[in-house]
Amino acid sequence: MQRDAGTDALSTALDASATVQTLGAMLVTTVVRWAMGPFGAGLFALSPLLQPWTLVTSVYAHGGIWHLASNAVALLIVGSILERRTTRTRFHAFFLAIGAVSGVVQVTVGSLLAGGLVGVLGASGAIFGCLGYLLSGNRLAGGLFARLPLSPRGTAVAVVLAAAVFAFVGSPPGSALLAHFVGLLGGLIAGRLRLLDVR
Repeated sequence: MQRDAGTDALSTALDASATVQTLGAMLVTTVVRWAMGPFGAGLFALSPLLQPWTLVTSVYAHGGIWHLASNAVALLIVGSILERRTTRTRFHAFFLAIGAVSGVVQVTVGSLLAGGLVGVLGASGAIFGCLGYLLSGNRLAGGLFARLPLSPRGTAVAVVLAAAVFAFVGSPPGSALLAHFVGLLGGLIAGRLRLLDVR
């Protein structure tokens, strides 16, 4: 019995790595958003008005081609490493959760500081979360933490300050700096707890 090309393509997509699946979700969501024009921005961006589905769509949709391309390259680098340590389900759950939380913090605090409604979209908060996980969830980082002459509270302060500096340095001007910080900090904590590791 012969299989058609559509079935083969679907089977290949389902068997793809978590990183490739996430890149596919980003591409499809972004193209649909672009196709909807100005109307799509309100349906896909997370804002303080909080339409529930935007907790998901805002993580995968992107504003422009460079926004999508830069996040795709970053995800290819960190995602392809992280996915080797976990399952697809855990990878996708972490990516979506850390992306949604970082987005909610960005729009909430950003709107309060700006004195008006601020919207956000893009996967950078989730990608910073993956990076944070990789930075703290390994043996080298574990050994470094063990050698720090700090109390638990001092270590927590050091981690928060390091996340703030790293997020600030690693964020281009005009980007969602607070989402990057929250994503990175959440990833550092999750990595320290080894939440995604299957071993």
